[in-house]
Amino acid sequence: MSQNTSQTKKCAFCGQNFAITDKEINYYEKISPTFNGQKYLIPSPKLCPRDRELRRLTYRNERIMYKRKSSLSGKDIISVYSENSPFKIFTTEEWWADNWDATFFNKTLDFNKSFFEQFYALMLDVPRPPLINNKAENSEYCNFADGNKNCYLLTSGNRNQDSYYDFLVVDCKNTVDSLWCTKCELTYESLDCQNCYNLRYSQNCENCVDCSFLYNCKGCNNCFLCINLRNQQRNILNKQYPKEEYEKIMKEVKGSRSKYQDMLSRFADMKKKFPIRKANNFIQCENVSGDNIFHSQNMNHCFDLYDSRDCAYSHDGLNAVDVYDCCFFDGVELCYESTSLIGYGYRFTNFCRDSYNLFYCDNCHACKNCFGCVGLRNKQYCIFNRQYSEKEYEELAAKIIDHMIKTGEWGEFFPPEFSVLSYNETLAYDYFPLTKEQIFKAGWKWNDQASPKPIPQKIQIPDNIKDIDESICNEVLGCEVTGENYKIIPQELKFYKRMDIPIPRKSQNTRTKERFLLRNPRKLWARKCAKCGAEIHTSYAPDKPETIYCESCYLKEVY
Repeated sequence: MSQNTSQTKKCAFCGQNFAITDKEINYYEKISPTFNGQKYLIPSPKLCPRDRELRRLTYRNERIMYKRKSSLSGKDIISVYSENSPFKIFTTEEWWADNWDATFFNKTLDFNKSFFEQFYALMLDVPRPPLINNKAENSEYCNFADGNKNCYLLTSGNRNQDSYYDFLVVDCKNTVDSLWCTKCELTYESLDCQNCYNLRYSQNCENCVDCSFLYNCKGCNNCFLCINLRNQQRNILNKQYPKEEYEKIMKEVKGSRSKYQDMLSRFADMKKKFPIRKANNFIQCENVSGDNIFHSQNMNHCFDLYDSRDCAYSHDGLNAVDVYDCCFFDGVELCYESTSLIGYGYRFTNFCRDSYNLFYCDNCHACKNCFGCVGLRNKQYCIFNRQYSEKEYEELAAKIIDHMIKTGEWGEFFPPEFSVLSYNETLAYDYFPLTKEQIFKAGWKWNDQASPKPIPQKIQIPDNIKDIDESICNEVLGCEVTGENYKIIPQELKFYKRMDIPIPRKSQNTRTKERFLLRNPRKLWARKCAKCGAEIHTSYAPDKPETIYCESCYLKEVY
């Protein structure tokens, strides 16, 4: 995706040069607001795309949860904020109740102090919910979730049912330990799959049924240990078998952990023997760059996006139009430098839903035309949680922006040092790991409670799922990699028995991190197609062993 470069800037964090295109400058002008009759241009960013992403992710804790007390009632709750966090945390029911109003905590801006410093003080005052979990039905332990039913420890997922330990799944049912799957049912340890049923240990698959250990397959039925297949059935190691022989082989591998471990090893070896990969995972796309983009057009440096258009430097979302530097969204338009959002016209926001025209807001819902607010619901024309008339709002917002221009804050997302989370609790730590010393040197926070001392496991887990009964749900298990404790819940055990697969020997965090490692980084390298020599930009680094084809050559190879 080519764009004319208008200027080159030096990142204020890492010191690397990065390009600002004419198209980006036009976009910043397009989304720049008008207050009190004056248009306030949003300046081009001071940070490179990578460090802008890192900064946003310091405000997002997906799955590190703590037992603590409600700041209001003292009730026991599970929260992404630890007991030693300085923030006020209510239970979900208390936070959504009608007997309190966040405007009670309103403040008046002091123009002798920085905006971000005063905004952080407001965040300290306003109570927060323990998790971001909307429209949940029997799914109280999910985070960044919307419209889920009977789900447990699922994060960043919408409209799922009977699913556990998933990350970034949408419209799925009966899925466990899956990552970026959409419209799937009965999937286990699968990632980047769409419209699949009864799928195990698979990646980059579409419309596959009753399969295990697949990589980059489409329209397959009853296939096992296969790569790059299209519209095949009863294949093992990419070789077709008669029905009776296929079924006999399948019976021999089910249920046993040792046999599944052997299959995983064989699968890894097989992927090395079938090294051809498509440069980018695009499906029904036009004029896009990045990876894992589906049914979209005009996308620049985007990753893991569905059904979107005219976006740049964004990732992990659906249904976006005119969105730059945003992540984790479902249904957004004209938004910039924001995270965890549903709505229209957001600039520099965090955890805002179903709202319109917000600036520098955090955890606001069903609000319109608000600036620098925290925890509001169904409000409009508010600044620092104080209600104003429309005219007063316009005048004060203009004055605040003038102040932020002088302090250098206008056009920048919230700084990591003012995050409500410690760095090692956040997704930034997962994608951009830093040492405790590096984090302290940067002036950011660290929480030692994020890695509690584990309790030793007392039992030996049987090899076959058939030999495991409900008593396993009363045991505290230890991750075989890190020692971190985890448990098996009854509905999870029922799923494993139904799928005839062994229970995991690793904690949820370890399993999630290992799935991340199966994916390419959100970075592009210039390469040449290994077959035709065409110029390509791909998430496969030049030193990776895979053979990378452009889309045209790849399709000729697999069809």
